[in-house]
Amino acid sequence: MTDDPISAQRPTGGWTDSHCHLQRRFSASEGGDDAGLRAVLDRAAAAGVTRAVCVGTDADSSLEAVRIASLEGLPVDVLATVGLHPHDASRGAASLDGVLDAEGAERVVAIGECGLDYYYEHSPRGAQRQALRDQLALAGVRNLAVVLHVRDAFDDLFEILGDVGVPDRTILHCFSGGPEDAQRCVAAGMYVSFSGIVTFKNAESIRAALGEVPLDRLLVETDSPFLAPEPHRGRPNEPALVPLVGERVAATLNLDLSVVRESTTVNASRVFSYLDPS
Repeated sequence: MTDDPISAQRPTGGWTDSHCHLQRRFSASEGGDDAGLRAVLDRAAAAGVTRAVCVGTDADSSLEAVRIASLEGLPVDVLATVGLHPHDASRGAASLDGVLDAEGAERVVAIGECGLDYYYEHSPRGAQRQALRDQLALAGVRNLAVVLHVRDAFDDLFEILGDVGVPDRTILHCFSGGPEDAQRCVAAGMYVSFSGIVTFKNAESIRAALGEVPLDRLLVETDSPFLAPEPHRGRPNEPALVPLVGERVAATLNLDLSVVRESTTVNASRVFSYLDPS
């Protein structure tokens, strides 16, 4: 990482990283320490990031997300999600029992990431579909947003959503489809979040899909420590780099960067149902 990945000419406040995994590499439970976590968030704050949503992928990582979000004195406001990733769907959504009632769970704003991944298929498709259904039901009971991970599985996703309904506050995270997939998500009432992939040279279809997403349904994320945007591709990602995602979104849509920053921050506040104090 460079000392100053975001130049002084870019906006100095207001970005929301709507999806990151601060548990990976940075937190005490992963062999690091909270000083390292705070250093990561110091860099994010210096880059103009005011909020980050730390996403769980199983019971342990969800508990750690809740713990991080409950730390006092962080330079960035951190919120948490609780979920079972499709890679781990064989564990069953019941493995999350109790996490939403753990100390600090008032910082939880969503269920997920949950969904379907037929590209890797680390869990059988049937287990993935059942875990998704169970987590959609859990989100309804708890009145929480839903964070979806979908790869090569849009048809099955919409079949399930056709059966159970689309939750009012649903995010399709790390969008990796094309314009038609984006149209289907928007028509279903989803928010669509774009990651560093949108900066990759071979991501023409993803950039084309941006034009199908209304400004009031758009989010940006890092998915850190994965998928670092250009020119940092191949290095560990972190929330400080979310403005680079916003830059490419703004350039693709021919919008001022401040418009993308402000719109995505307002959208995050709306979909995760919290008041923005900034």
